Amino acid sequence: MFLPLYDGVPLAYLKAPLVIRALIGACAAAWLLTGLGFSPVSEHRIVAGLGVIPAVLFGTAALPQGLPLVPEPITLVTSLFLHGSFLHLAGNMLFLWVFGDNVEDGMGHARFLVFFLLCGIAACLAHCLMNPLSTAPLIGASGAIAGVVAAYLILYPRVKVWALYFGRLPLQVPAMYAIGFWILLQVGSAFLSGDQDVGWFAHLGGLAAGAALTPMLRRRYDPVLARAEVSETRG
Repeated sequence: MFLPLYDGVPLAYLKAPLVIRALIGACAAAWLLTGLGFSPVSEHRIVAGLGVIPAVLFGTAALPQGLPLVPEPITLVTSLFLHGSFLHLAGNMLFLWVFGDNVEDGMGHARFLVFFLLCGIAACLAHCLMNPLSTAPLIGASGAIAGVVAAYLILYPRVKVWALYFGRLPLQVPAMYAIGFWILLQVGSAFLSGDQDVGWFAHLGGLAAGAALTPMLRRRYDPVLARAEVSETRG
């Protein structure tokens, strides 16, 4: 329905988005190990042991002996780096690449990493709270990336983003409209969709966390946003 392609916003503070590159590399490496069978541990065991399972997290269910690979609270982080398919991975990494570099630039490396992880944890908790008895593992960085998208909307609302709509229509639209459209899709899907294979409430949890954390972690002055505001005033 909505696939971001390019925004063309240069970095103002950083030479390179090192955290974005590291996150994409970590997610890609995790998929190569699990999705392509390079790991000596089966994909099923990795997903069950490192994905976050609401019922296990809340103590109403337990994994078989020997299966937990890390303490259950740690899966709130490890689950972010696992993806179920190449398309799942590619879609998430495209969102992260298009929107994440400028958010990292607007926060700095360390604060952005903290921001990403906190958004991911909040997303997982939102999913678990809405599905407390579920025994299906939640995996993927979508919730954390939803927080990044929220931050981008706050920091650069007037920047025009090229995106592909409905799978075939390329348009350049201001971020406030493009991302606003995407957010409406997430809200509608969370409350109206019967698709249980997607953690829609994780997306909403990540969005809420991103919106709450961005004012605290952003740089005090953002030149791109400032230029956009001046341009709009003079126009």
